[in-house]
Amino acid sequence: MPKKLIAQGAEAKLFLEDGKIIKKRFPKKYRIKIIDDKLRNFRTRREAKILQKLQAINFTSPKLIKNDEKENLMIERIEGKLIKDILETSDYKKLCAEIGQKIAILHNNSIIHGDLTTSNMILNKEIYFIDFGLSFFSEKAEDKAVDLHLLKEGLESKHYKIWQECFKHAIGIYKKNAKNSDATLKRLEAVEKRGRYRAKKGS
Repeated sequence: MPKKLIAQGAEAKLFLEDGKIIKKRFPKKYRIKIIDDKLRNFRTRREAKILQKLQAINFTSPKLIKNDEKENLMIERIEGKLIKDILETSDYKKLCAEIGQKIAILHNNSIIHGDLTTSNMILNKEIYFIDFGLSFFSEKAEDKAVDLHLLKEGLESKHYKIWQECFKHAIGIYKKNAKNSDATLKRLEAVEKRGRYRAKKGS
């Protein structure tokens, strides 16, 4: 079966081929070629390492099948429904509790997702996290707090009717399961204050 383009983001195109996802990072013409090549290669290798780590801890995420260490990854295709499409018509408290638990697992393994939105979560018996293109390894409370802040912003943007309850349930479970969660949540308050200050300054 030939490749079929199924999605395109700022950094990469996703193709479907023989039931698998091919993620191809494309060149950016505005960058100097040698820098662009190094950056794409680095991000591809880093994403592969993240996926390998996730597989090692049996985290619900796509499995890495092949990595050319340049710009292409072949990964497992996860079937199911995007959380963004079903959250408001499902038991959202239960789903958000599971989201909080799984973010705690990521952070306990020093993995920062980098794009925690319900567009990057798929329900297939349980919730799978996808798209680790912006992910990296870190044990810093600041990085974990920013991850949680992104989740909050995404919920508020896409699910404005229920976002407060959603975030409350996610954070409640996260606090119980994440290592050093008190430090992370304290830092989250500081991250949010910075955001409010910038918004006020810009208005």
